[in-house]
Amino acid sequence: MPPAAAAVDPMSGYCAATRTYHSLREPILLPPPDLPLSFPAFAFSVLPSPLPSHPALIDSATGEAVSFPSFLAQVRALATALRSHIHVSRGDVAFVLAPPSLHTPVLYFALMAVGAAVSPANPALTTGELAHLAALSKPSVAFAVSTTASKLPPGIATVVLLDSPRFLSFLHGPGDASAMDAAVIRQSDPAAILYSSGTTGLAKAVVLTHRNIMTSRVMAASAPAAPEVLLLTVPVFHVYGFVFCLRPVMGANTLVLHTPRRFDARAVLEAVGRFRVTRLALAPPALLAIARTAESDESVTASTPTLQAVLCGGASLSPELIRRFSHKFPQVYVTQGYGLTETTAGFCRNIGAEESRRIGSVGRLSWGTEAKIIDPETGAALPPGVPGELLVRGPFVMKGYLGDKESTSKVLDSEGWLRTGDVCMIGEDGFLFVVDRMKEIIKYKGYQVPSTVISNLLIITT
Repeated sequence: MPPAAAAVDPMSGYCAATRTYHSLREPILLPPPDLPLSFPAFAFSVLPSPLPSHPALIDSATGEAVSFPSFLAQVRALATALRSHIHVSRGDVAFVLAPPSLHTPVLYFALMAVGAAVSPANPALTTGELAHLAALSKPSVAFAVSTTASKLPPGIATVVLLDSPRFLSFLHGPGDASAMDAAVIRQSDPAAILYSSGTTGLAKAVVLTHRNIMTSRVMAASAPAAPEVLLLTVPVFHVYGFVFCLRPVMGANTLVLHTPRRFDARAVLEAVGRFRVTRLALAPPALLAIARTAESDESVTASTPTLQAVLCGGASLSPELIRRFSHKFPQVYVTQGYGLTETTAGFCRNIGAEESRRIGSVGRLSWGTEAKIIDPETGAALPPGVPGELLVRGPFVMKGYLGDKESTSKVLDSEGWLRTGDVCMIGEDGFLFVVDRMKEIIKYKGYQVPSTVISNLLIITT
């Protein structure tokens, strides 16, 4: 039972009686957890009527756009084909090995709509690495392109090429809206199986449910904002990119997919100007590349008048890198978030320009989040201002590692607390700071030196 409001500090969210931190964000609306419902059905139910006139998807390389009516029609048509032609149904696992394209969000939605679990993998992995992932998730169907199909592990019964005439016919075939409701999908059913090394070690198959993804997407959409144009440059097989592919429907936004295989800062900035992008999703190395490009050519900053925010995740950002970027793009604020594959991406984020000024912080806990900071040696819960290992609990926490109860039990206890493996600190004002990974503390002559300190120094001198 949550503590009484009076027991929770209104600034930090800390309850001294339970030694637990609670979110102070405004509540979000979610359907009852026992209601049979898939994430796509939930997402489509919150779209405005009539449907938005702006595009749902844009390919940054070609400029090709998909309208909201076309997107919904393609999802329904593909879901119908998946059931009738490919015989994909509830409980199946679909391995996806393909670069990002306009087909990616359509495929993700259609698979989840029929009850299959989406399991995207990095096309750059070796055949041996991919075989290990497939052995974890045991897919019955795979989706690839002509250039990646040869790397698919043997034993997958059905392979569909996304660049084949057959697949394209699926997108434009007859769509039966009831195909998305043909099976009773529970919110606790697997919706995605993503791959993570966990806190350390070999890759593990993270099972995320429909409820996990609903919670994650509603938390992200709860920031007050009009429909926006989002440019995604991070991999769509990573949890960061995966959940971003689902974001346009939840917020009726336009998603611009950066489809070139290699990140090119100039090309990204050109796309920002061309498509009037308002928010840009990056990883820290990409932010550094953009800052360097602007430092060497000041004219590129003039091509981004609509850009309001850069969303950065996947690793910590140094204050110096934020300073370098902000010096060249003073009208743009850099906002950070924090999360893991095991938490369906971010459960902590800065919202708006004011919170983003707290450089070094990854923001405040999102609604529905409980957290503890513990001494990793004794397990004792710690108060605000004291660093320790971060434990988190909420409806976004994974179901577990597929087929690996031992690894699951090491990070996820019977009360739902997930050990992040990160050393963090929550301040008196409720802002969370990531100090380091527990396994990456460098010990030198009795001193503990966080590896982030070393990496930040390297960025400063680069």
